[in-house]
This record gives sequence, C-alpha cells and structure tokens, in this order.
Amino acid sequence: MRVRQERFRAGHLCRADVGRPARQRPGFASVNGEANLGSLPVDISITSASLEARSREACAAATLPAEVRVAPSSCRGLQYLPGDGLHLRLQVQAGPDAKLVSTLSESLKPQKSYVFYCQSCGDIIRKEWKFLRVLPLPSENWSALVEEWCCHPNPFVRSTLHPQKDDCFLGDTFFLLNSGNELHVPGSPLCSSETGHHTSQSGSTLKSRENTRVICKRCKTMLGETVSSETTKYYVTEVIIRPSEEGFSTISRSQFVQSMIAQCLVEFSSAKSTFRFSIKGDDGKVYILIWLLNSDTLLVESLGSSSSHSVFTLFGDTLRPDSGPVGTWNAVKVLYQPCIKSRNKDLADAWENDIGVHPLTFPSETCLELLLILGLSNTSLPSSLRCMNSFQVAFLKM
Repeated sequence: MRVRQERFRAGHLCRADVGRPARQRPGFASVNGEANLGSLPVDISITSASLEARSREACAAATLPAEVRVAPSSCRGLQYLPGDGLHLRLQVQAGPDAKLVSTLSESLKPQKSYVFYCQSCGDIIRKEWKFLRVLPLPSENWSALVEEWCCHPNPFVRSTLHPQKDDCFLGDTFFLLNSGNELHVPGSPLCSSETGHHTSQSGSTLKSRENTRVICKRCKTMLGETVSSETTKYYVTEVIIRPSEEGFSTISRSQFVQSMIAQCLVEFSSAKSTFRFSIKGDDGKVYILIWLLNSDTLLVESLGSSSSHSVFTLFGDTLRPDSGPVGTWNAVKVLYQPCIKSRNKDLADAWENDIGVHPLTFPSETCLELLLILGLSNTSLPSSLRCMNSFQVAFLKM
C-alpha cells in the first residue's frame, strides 16, 4: 500500500504500542524524530512487515519484528502533527506471546541451590543457598484490611514474622532471609552495615536507619537492611538470584529496575485488582504515584537516530542482542506523577488515605532511578501522547 502525504517531516524512530492477548486488534504507530526527509512530496509505503517514508533526498524506514504483522489496507488516521511526526493506526496481528520474565515467586523453589549476586556489580552475596521453605508474606497493608473487615481486634497486631533457618519469605518488594546460615565466599566479604553520620533535627532517626543498611562490600550499593539480629531484608531491585548451575548474566541497571517494578505492578493488579500504587523510598517519603493502564502491551522500537535512545544508552539500556535494528519488549503502560520536592503533595496525601492505593517500598536511590526511567520513556513519546488526564504517560519494559 502506498499513501501520498504532501506535507510532513518524519524521522527514524518508530514506536508501536500493540495490545494483547487478542490476535487481531487496532494498534498505534508513530514515526517521529529529528531527521528531515527534505523536499516534498513524500511517499508513505506500508507492507505487512515494514513502514517507510521516502522523499527525493532521504528515506526513513522501520522493519517490524517477525512476530508482528500489520494489515496495510487497514491504515486509518494518517496525519502529521508538527513536532510529533507521522501518526497512523493499523490493524495489527501479533504472534504467540513471548515468554515473560518469571516472577520471583515463580523462580525461587524449595530444595534448589541458588547464588545471590549484587545487581550493580555482580559480586556474590550468598553462595549455594538451598531453601527448605519459600513462603509469601501477607501484603504490607494487611493489618489495615483486617481492621476494615473484621469485627474483632487484630490478634496479630504485635506479631512479627521472621524466617527460620533455610526459610525464604517473599514480601511485596523484598524477601526476608535468616542470617544465621549465610555462607561466605572465600576472600570475599558478603556485605556490611554502614554507619551514617547525620546532623539534623531527625539525626538520631536517620543514623539508626543508616546503621541497619546492608550494602555491597564492593560497590557500596544498598542491597537491603537488617530487620533483626537474625533476619535480613533484601530488595528485589538490588539482587539477582540465579540457580547454582547457571552463571551470572549481565543486565543493564535500567532494564532490570523497570522489569522488576513492572512485575510487581502486574502481580498486584492481577491478584488484588489494585491499579494505583504509591512508590515510597526506604526513608518513608513518597516519590512517585503510578496508575497502571495496560499490562499486556507489546512495545516495538526501532533505533534510528533517536536522541532519547542515546540518553537511554548512557543510562545502560540497550536492545536485546538478538533483536537487530528493532527492539521488541513486553511492557506495561502507566500514568505517573512525580512527588519529589513536594510536587503533587495534595494528590499524594489523598492517595495515602485511599485504601485502593497500594504502597510499594524500594531504596530511595532506586525510586529516583525509576523516576528517571519514566521521564526518559515519556520524552521519547510524541508530545501529543505524553499526557493523559493531567498524568504523564510512560512504558516500563519487562
């Protein structure tokens, strides 16, 4: 199919947002960027496997991955928006779902040996650890739910769950391990607690919190915190867990953070019909408000000359090695509002008191990383698609 478009300027970045699980459904694509195709007119060519914009001087093209095909005759809404690029809608047919990244609860099994790595530097934290039990913890706000729905006082209000030897307890964004049976790697200290030095009105509280921080001995990244003398909490965004028979495989920090957080959002939306989340730091502050829109998106991006992609690369995000010039990701589509420096304070306070909003706690540094990831994703979108109902739009790749 060839469509004549007389006036527009297009670039090399192609983005397609394809919903699933329907085999055929409308999809959205945009071609945007900084490259000028030169003189007019410009021809738009659409085949089942590619999109192309061509003038006398230049050509911008994107080839779709094998699992995604479009129906050229279904092209609708072809328009050029200044500053955005080319917009069009096509009927999309997606192939079988790619295998999703397994969740922590699915990947951790009893009676199997695992190695724990620092995600930031790859240093071994714990080696050859075999769990007898892997158990989920109650939701972080389960106590509030008990008070809402039970006619009697909460009998467990003062109870604390601690793992016994060879136990692993899975929380919302962390897992608890018993510290009594950790195995040291010869010549490599596992982790240490770092004493903080703060002078402020809440100095004693901050120092107490700093004293419980568990950090990587090599790169000084915060991995978790000590809950008690025998219990250590590790955050899922800071530690990579691999079966002992597998080696450590490097994954960019950006991809790992958004993948793990996207998994948390999908798990809660599926299990508890919760779609609004308050992202908190370990300092107790609210950093981001997130509203989950779609959890079944297939995101297709071509490299081209996108300036936003070069920023992503500096942050450590790259295309999959086997993806060639086009990257394909399972992704979630979210609306978000930043809350740092007292931004959106009224909305954050309202969500804080809303039982339909679920809090998710991560290290404060990770919350800032997530905010950067969301911001980069938002700025890579055409300007007309960056906002919805006063929220900002972004994608998190899984």
